[in-house]
Amino acid sequence: MFKIGDPVMAIDDDVKGSIVAIKKDTIDVETEDGFLLTFYQKELILDQQKAEFHSFFSREKVNSALKEKADSKKAITQKAKKSRKEEYAIEIDLHIEKLVPNKKGMNNYDILNLQLETAKRQLDFAQRNRIPRIVFIHGVGEGILKYELESLLKRYENITFQEANFQKYGFGATEVYFIQKNVL
Repeated sequence: MFKIGDPVMAIDDDVKGSIVAIKKDTIDVETEDGFLLTFYQKELILDQQKAEFHSFFSREKVNSALKEKADSKKAITQKAKKSRKEEYAIEIDLHIEKLVPNKKGMNNYDILNLQLETAKRQLDFAQRNRIPRIVFIHGVGEGILKYELESLLKRYENITFQEANFQKYGFGATEVYFIQKNVL
């Protein structure tokens, strides 16, 4: 059913990525954020939009074209170094359009609850996996989601939060840092 390189989505979580290994009972998926996660086959579905795109381009053809482009330029470029905090960050977009395919039949209370449940689930995931930083994109709007998100964040120990980088997100995002304890 699945093969290496297939774009997949987790059924019960907001995780998308590509299959990198298929084992006896499990499938390893590299997420869009670069994390390696393991799922049972029944927990995944094929990401149809990306599958259609991938059917037109094979990984080998794309890699070959990129190599040719890099070889032809031979330009010396130096990447700006990112701090370790910036390297390991998850961006979670809490706009309802990003969380459900259709919000029909949902009232404002249902939408807000889904957004906050998603934020809580991602916070718990980040704590379990020792991810140092999350950025929640909540938008500007009337500020209700931002206020409720801050109320949720205040209930967590060992985190700090602040407005996210204005240049990148404008006023519509909150950045959360986890204070990691050293375990001896």
